Amino acid sequence: MRRPGTVLLLLSALALAACAEPSAGEPAAPAKRYAVTKTDAEWKAALSPEQYRILRQKGTEPAFRNAYWDYHGAGTFLCAACGQELFSADDKFDSGTGWPSFTRPIRPAAVETGSDRSLGIERTEVVCARCGGHLGHVFDDGPRPTGLRYCMNSGAMTLRK
Repeated sequence: MRRPGTVLLLLSALALAACAEPSAGEPAAPAKRYAVTKTDAEWKAALSPEQYRILRQKGTEPAFRNAYWDYHGAGTFLCAACGQELFSADDKFDSGTGWPSFTRPIRPAAVETGSDRSLGIERTEVVCARCGGHLGHVFDDGPRPTGLRYCMNSGAMTLRK
């Protein structure tokens, strides 16, 4: 049994998502140039299928079934595409979400953020500032000292212990 308003809420979300897309004839924003660039074929050859899906196609891995969600050791998390240092294990915390979560990047310039309306809601996407690979999203419900939760995909990173 559906609750009243469920259909209206769904239609509103779809309309919001549609509004986020450029209209026909509207020029797309120019693609940003990153220090590490490759063709699509080169990315496919360099990454595993799962890494390619996450990093280049903005995919998400299953919660609680990924490499680093429950990792509690020392180390530095690197971009799986270009090797840039992204997050320190010292800033990792258990968010209860099933994905590795961090309070901050290893340095502010290591990542970039941008708007993501792919689910019909506003989220903040996090990408590697060196290659543009999709890492995950950042939310403002994290612990001190930053109040942020960088919710990342394990498949977008490698761990240097």
